[in-house]
Amino acid sequence: MTILAFVVALSAIVAVHEYGHYIVGRWSGIKADVFSIGFGPVIWSRMDKHGTRWQVALLPFGGFVKFRGDADAASATAEGALYQMSPEERRQTMHGAPLWARTATVAAGPVFNFVLSILVFATIMMTQGKVAEPLAVGELKPLPVEGITLQPGDALLNVAGIDVPDFGNPDVFDPFMDQLPTEPLLDYVVLRDGQEVTVQGPYPLPPLVAQLAPQSAAFEINMRPGDVITAVDGTPIHAFSELKEVVESSDGRPLALKVWREGETLDFVLEPRRVDEPQPDGGFETQWRIGIAGALAFDPATERLGPVEAVQRGAVQVWDIIEGSMSGLYHMITGAISSCNMSGPIGIAEVSGAMASQGAQSFIWFIAVLSTAVGLLNLFPIPVLDGGHLAFYAYEAVSGKPPSDRALRILMTLGLTLILSLMAFALYNDIFC
Repeated sequence: MTILAFVVALSAIVAVHEYGHYIVGRWSGIKADVFSIGFGPVIWSRMDKHGTRWQVALLPFGGFVKFRGDADAASATAEGALYQMSPEERRQTMHGAPLWARTATVAAGPVFNFVLSILVFATIMMTQGKVAEPLAVGELKPLPVEGITLQPGDALLNVAGIDVPDFGNPDVFDPFMDQLPTEPLLDYVVLRDGQEVTVQGPYPLPPLVAQLAPQSAAFEINMRPGDVITAVDGTPIHAFSELKEVVESSDGRPLALKVWREGETLDFVLEPRRVDEPQPDGGFETQWRIGIAGALAFDPATERLGPVEAVQRGAVQVWDIIEGSMSGLYHMITGAISSCNMSGPIGIAEVSGAMASQGAQSFIWFIAVLSTAVGLLNLFPIPVLDGGHLAFYAYEAVSGKPPSDRALRILMTLGLTLILSLMAFALYNDIFC
């Protein structure tokens, strides 16, 4: 499952990235000879009407577009090949095309990765909708609490004597949650069929497992979404905040959990792990975590999210990932957080399998996150990456001529060495961190 999920995710991302190069190159008048998903022996291929051979190779870890006049998949110039071509044929090669065409073609790969991410995020957000105001109950989640009279459709006005604020504003909703008594049942004043009635409902944010972080302590002991933690070290808990407080103060010692799952009570023991978490100010804070995300005791009623707003939210999500990735890289370089935050192919494969095990939507969301990361990585100004080629084109735009062949060979060798070193370091992290 892990390897299959990794191959599917990587193949989808590579296909989109390389298709960006291919289609913009074609629009710019640059011909492609080969479009390949994977490397090595070809297991399937066909020639299209534009003269491009589309193929799938045996090793599915990557892909490439080989443009006309290229000596290899890395778009190195075939020595002497350009001089044997007519001006019309030379214009159809990557190296004989105008600077604007080469720049657009190279930049298209990362751009298509970002576009894929935005569209995936937007589609999922449109499917989920946005929480309606005022906050109302869509569907109650199974909980080990008796006496609940709260019903789907109830609009929440007041809980435990405290007015319910705007759910979409964490600056006011989080303090509201902090004021509530941590009891299994609370008084709710709701609007039901046009009438205000008082009913009994669960604590709004119970110790419910909504999602599990891959490679976390909770994931590795096979906890599941829908589990409800009822006690820690023999002490009953009713609020997610109580669980969070115990975990954060544990100093990593083993915790004994009692978990309610579909009417059964199970016992688990896990050890919280140190996690470097991004903060709103751009810094990081190290905390003890078990890898559980909480959720409300009910699914809120939703309303339709329009495509324009969904795309805007998708773009914000992509920007947040980019910002968080750059901040994390900076803090790793400065030593503020552990370099173990960098994962290699083994770690990514494990996360792929973990997300796939939590459902199609989680896996597709992960593909979008990974696509953003691939797009960002390719923009780094390192020779052999797209960003390195764009740096060469920027030099050419300023100086009026491209770097010399000798300089290109040296820079490409240095870039390849750097990339291989980073890959080796990430692989080391996968094994030893």
